[in-house]
Amino acid sequence: MSEIGAAIVGTGFMSWVHAEALRRIGIEVVGICGSSMEKSQSAAEKLRIARSYENFSQVLEDPDVQSVHIATPNRTHFDMAKRAIAAGKHVMCEKPLAMNSAESSELVRLAAANPHLATAVNYNVRFYPLCLEARELSRQGGIGDVVHVTGSYVQDWLTRATDFNWRVLSEENGELRAVADIGTHWLDLVHAITGLDVDSVCADLKTVHPVRQRPSQAIKTFQGESESQSATEPVEINTEDYGAVLLRFRGGVRGSLHVSQVSPGRKNCLRFEIAGSLKTLAWDSERPNELWIGHRDQANELVIRDPALLTGSARTAAEYPGGHNEGYADSFKQSFRVFYERIDRGDCSSPPMFATFADGHREIALCEAILQSHREERWVQVDDHSDSS
Repeated sequence: MSEIGAAIVGTGFMSWVHAEALRRIGIEVVGICGSSMEKSQSAAEKLRIARSYENFSQVLEDPDVQSVHIATPNRTHFDMAKRAIAAGKHVMCEKPLAMNSAESSELVRLAAANPHLATAVNYNVRFYPLCLEARELSRQGGIGDVVHVTGSYVQDWLTRATDFNWRVLSEENGELRAVADIGTHWLDLVHAITGLDVDSVCADLKTVHPVRQRPSQAIKTFQGESESQSATEPVEINTEDYGAVLLRFRGGVRGSLHVSQVSPGRKNCLRFEIAGSLKTLAWDSERPNELWIGHRDQANELVIRDPALLTGSARTAAEYPGGHNEGYADSFKQSFRVFYERIDRGDCSSPPMFATFADGHREIALCEAILQSHREERWVQVDDHSDSS
């Protein structure tokens, strides 16, 4: 790859994940920006990054920065992405792209008006090698016609009422939490594998802990209870801990998804099962190097991640030899690799493998339909509110 400088905005969990992945593909991390100069400097020292920025404007003014990685609380994504595009920077944004579909639709239009810039939403789960292998099988007709899709994404890090993080607050994270935070990863992955678009939804959501205890100091995402501070005040919560969604895809395919951040023992478990007219595909993110293929009239298969046995884009993404497992961190590396290869080619016109702003917008439109369905207790048509996506 040609020389290009990236800046990371945000100093939380995602900051060091991005920094590590960028370095693994040879992209220089020029600087990092937090919500204060103190946080910027602390992160820069910890991650061994040369520059620490006082504010986002300094990031955009730095001529050594050609791309911006946005890894900040959700409410800031729209403004930062918009300003970065205006400054002529490539953008890799953590999901969600924005807080609502009006904002994300505007970003889709801005991206389309600047085709020389690469713009992406980091749905990294697409880039597990066996998810790419499932895509190859599905898109090439290897499983026949898709009949139905089922799955889940469950975690346990918010199981207790004393578990607290900025993500539980609707003003910071948005009106949906479990569905938007993890469910959209599942929805994007199913779309990436099958090419199917959701037409309408019927949802039921539940806030298991309507009151949580806010600690005296902010808690990092996925931090253990032993490290947390004593609770100081109760806070009313109106974002969901659990959700179940029935799905109707365009073309008649059916599906279902459930999400939970209150499932003890499930640390970070995304599962899908795609039933085709010829075969079924199943994958579990906690066993990421196995793809189950089900048959009616012969023995079922278990494909083990091995570049010598995989096809197409899956082979490219499986860089270690068979028996050398790859996982979460590698999915970021592969997501960023295809993003920067696109920049390196100087051609942002062809359909990319990574999730575009239009993909990010589609997920937000889905979330709005899911929330409306829950509130009105009925099926709701998905409206993407955009002619560009």
